[in-house]
Amino acid sequence: AQLQESGGGSVQAGGSLRLSCRGSDLTYTSRSMGWFRQPPGKEREGVAHISVDRTSSYADSVKGRFTISQDDDKNTLYLEMNNLKPEDTAMYYCAADISFLSTTAIEALGAETTRLMVGEREVLFVYWGQGTQVTVSS
Repeated sequence: AQLQESGGGSVQAGGSLRLSCRGSDLTYTSRSMGWFRQPPGKEREGVAHISVDRTSSYADSVKGRFTISQDDDKNTLYLEMNNLKPEDTAMYYCAADISFLSTTAIEALGAETTRLMVGEREVLFVYWGQGTQVTVSS
């Protein structure tokens, strides 16, 4: 896989976790990246996005609690999650922003894509990983 998530787990409300996403291709992890999640039985939700210029965007539901960051030297994307709530329970996916790619280029990736809002930003994501489960108990 081009991107692989890790760091999920089970915590109590108010706890913290740090998700990591390691890219096998420097090209993807140096572009705009993000995280989205899918709670059980619910729709996907864009969680956080970081642009090439390091500008970040967040869903209103996580703003002030989650922080997205990127370490190009380590080829790794992070999501620091604090003050976790039961409603944060979901499978979390790391993804690359391919909003700028042509239809042909997107099809050539041969990977799953999903278009989501992250705050006020609309993003077309491509992802390969199986996700990492985060479970928050009350």
